[in-house]
Amino acid sequence: MGRDVIIACDFNSAEETFSFLDKFSALEQKPFVKIGMELYYAEGPAIVRELKSRGHKIFLDLKLHDIPTTVKKSMSVLSKLDVDMTNVHAAGTTRMMEAAIEGLTREDGTRPILIAVTQLTSTDQEIMEKDLLINEPIDKVVMHYANNAKISGLDGVVCSPLEAKKVHDTCGKDFITVTPGVRFADGDVGDQKRVMTPAQAKEIGSDYIVVGRPITKAEDPVAAYKRCLAEFVD
Repeated sequence: MGRDVIIACDFNSAEETFSFLDKFSALEQKPFVKIGMELYYAEGPAIVRELKSRGHKIFLDLKLHDIPTTVKKSMSVLSKLDVDMTNVHAAGTTRMMEAAIEGLTREDGTRPILIAVTQLTSTDQEIMEKDLLINEPIDKVVMHYANNAKISGLDGVVCSPLEAKKVHDTCGKDFITVTPGVRFADGDVGDQKRVMTPAQAKEIGSDYIVVGRPITKAEDPVAAYKRCLAEFVD
């Protein structure tokens, strides 16, 4: 499995999204893009269909977390959108994750990549203990959630790049790590707590990096994207 850079298209309208992605029209291979809650709730399934028709791979980042029956039914709907990757919260339990796979799997046995969020990269040890009343070390929690995802049959997890190597050590090299919280060495970390550069993420074993503002807010987004590819993929 090859590494790839996923651009987080955290825009609030289709118009803004298309205006941004039109900058990449000259590239032979269109970027892999993430559609999150903000854009999906604004535009619905139509934005997914349009971006697929334009040749983009899509990570639909909705982080489902509900009772198993609701998640199963929701995933059954999402399976018809032909996305390439989607996710749930590992905190939803193994039963919920198993139900998610059941719902996402089509009649012919195919399905998108399904991954689980372990802990958000905006969460650190202090926040986890204070707000979530989880007193175990965050590293231990992430590995436990990752192992639960593997046991449930998922393909991988969303985790901090700081945790990617240990996730592979715990769950195997083929267990996918999708890592947000990636910033250039000379960039602003924003509201992320656990961050790493693209080159560091490559070295530590991330399979996919999700990059938002360092590309979307760059003076030259295409150059920033190419810089990510050069540091992470090439």
